[in-house]
Amino acid sequence: MLARPGLPSFDYVRASSVDEVLSWLHEARGAARLMMGGTDLFVRLRDGDVSARIVVDLKHLPGMRDIAYDDAGGLTIGAAATMNDVARHPDVQAHYPILAESASSVASYQLRNRATIGGNLCNGSPAADTAPSVLVLGGTMVLRGPPNARVPGPGSQRTVPAERFFLGPGQTAMQPGEFMTAVHFPVPPSRAAGRYLKLGRNKAGDLAIAGVAVLGFADEVAPSGHRFRIALASVAAVPMRALAAEETLASEPPGEQTFAKAADEAREAASPIDDVRASAAYRRAMVRNLTLRGLRDVWGQIGEGR
Repeated sequence: MLARPGLPSFDYVRASSVDEVLSWLHEARGAARLMMGGTDLFVRLRDGDVSARIVVDLKHLPGMRDIAYDDAGGLTIGAAATMNDVARHPDVQAHYPILAESASSVASYQLRNRATIGGNLCNGSPAADTAPSVLVLGGTMVLRGPPNARVPGPGSQRTVPAERFFLGPGQTAMQPGEFMTAVHFPVPPSRAAGRYLKLGRNKAGDLAIAGVAVLGFADEVAPSGHRFRIALASVAAVPMRALAAEETLASEPPGEQTFAKAADEAREAASPIDDVRASAAYRRAMVRNLTLRGLRDVWGQIGEGR
């Protein structure tokens, strides 16, 4: 068995301010790579998939690892917060348990000590485990960059809703010269419940063959009296909402027949590919099964007969 190549040479910069990051990005002219946890970046550098003259470490910027919640404003997670930081945080567990569940499903415990929520989202991977939970929770990406990416200067800030952030495999709405500083979540609906269900080739440490997030809550405006949000991972070019299934669940009485219909619609929304981990047909079938399981679990928590 041939040994893997080592890391190529590069300069390491530990950034201490936003302006410093923007300056390095401008001066390197495309030869800089940004790092938070490095769990994906170093593998890609080692394998020659990307190159870098400078690696700029973002995780020491003020607020990049903070997790803060209040009942009025919701939850803000610094982009460099690790998966274990997110999964263990008491406010995340109390108010956003589906996010804690999805963060704890990423890779192995050891990797979750390094892997960050920002890195998981910024990679633009269709299989990102936190993406479905971010979508159903109405997350918003907080991005920093110069007013003009070609001109260094004081950093500007903009926000991008999660549903507009993922553009394609490895592609996001971030512009050249921008980087993510945080993810913000509104206060969840009253008495909401959620599940993130992931299928991999083994129980832990694998990429998702299919992932499904389900969030449910009471809503007097909806004809059914409830609303459900469903998001899928690893079964399309981007993490995505199953909107037709959500419409069915909002308009028809909750129960096994409606849940089965919505699960069928979630399956139809998926457009997976065949690859070494699973066939497209198997992935579609698993979307249906995981969606049905998720709906049953969530309804067991929020339904009138609980």
